[in-house]
Amino acid sequence: MELEPKYDDYDYPTTAPNAQEGHPGHLTPQQQAQVTQLRLMLESEGYTKRLDTLTLLRFLRARKFDVNLAKEMFVECEKWRAETKLDETVPEWEYPEKEEVSKYYPQYYHKTDKDGRPVYIEQLGKIDLNAMYKITTAERMLTNLAVEYERLADPRLPACSRKAGVLLETCCTIMDLKGVGLTKAPQVFGYVKQASTLSQNYYPERLGKLYLINAPWGFSTVWNVIKAWLDPVTVSKIHVLGSGYSKELLGQVPAENLPKEFGGSCQCAGGCHMSDMGPWREEQWARPAKWEKKADAPAAAPVATEAAPAPAAEPAVAATEAAAPAPAAA
Repeated sequence: MELEPKYDDYDYPTTAPNAQEGHPGHLTPQQQAQVTQLRLMLESEGYTKRLDTLTLLRFLRARKFDVNLAKEMFVECEKWRAETKLDETVPEWEYPEKEEVSKYYPQYYHKTDKDGRPVYIEQLGKIDLNAMYKITTAERMLTNLAVEYERLADPRLPACSRKAGVLLETCCTIMDLKGVGLTKAPQVFGYVKQASTLSQNYYPERLGKLYLINAPWGFSTVWNVIKAWLDPVTVSKIHVLGSGYSKELLGQVPAENLPKEFGGSCQCAGGCHMSDMGPWREEQWARPAKWEKKADAPAAAPVATEAAPAPAAEPAVAATEAAAPAPAAA
């Protein structure tokens, strides 16, 4: 895979573990050319951030290497980032209500699976939006979700890649549906739809495996209908399991890395949901995030010069339209 020195500043492996076409280290000459084409198109419109090869490849894979559709997806993402001021928010974000919110909706990263990927856990059955909105707001919850995606991209995945010795770009997600009945379904799926829109539109190609555990009666029937509409690659990543999920889940996640309540043996001090344990916390593999370095960089001393005309705003900053939901390859 050809790297672009101007943008590709990686300090971790850049070759995917499996030889899948379109993945880093396994590109055809045409796909390599499409990366260059997409970058040139974006540069010509004034974009300068997030033009590294790995990022562009994720958008290209999400749009089946249709360069124009990938460009459209990237531009919509940059508009959303500008509107939400995400680049400015991430280094300064604080979420002191996390522990209280977790009582009504646990969602957290915790250690790694057997492939070395971060494990992400959500307990949808515990959602109580009325209780949560006395503690926080829907806007802050979605902002925190976006910040956690940014922290997944850096420093979590780079640390996991260093430890594994190969490039890791995805997560192993566990969604616990225990307690999701007809009475909770509207509020559960209303919020999940918002969260899913954010992940599909702005963070493509982050799903490695998804385990839906404690699936309620009748869910499998619904799933059999839904999966007929999905891309076969996406379907292969999703595993719908009932209450007897333990054996299959432990086949993917080591017992010592899986919280005890899900059949593992891990019992972090203070609770696994608050520990944020993983390679990103281990000195041997962790590095400061790039957004963290920029935030800590000292400001340059002012230099007296003649006033110059202000530069025109980049398209990403000038844009104001929010991105609309669009299907993305998982």
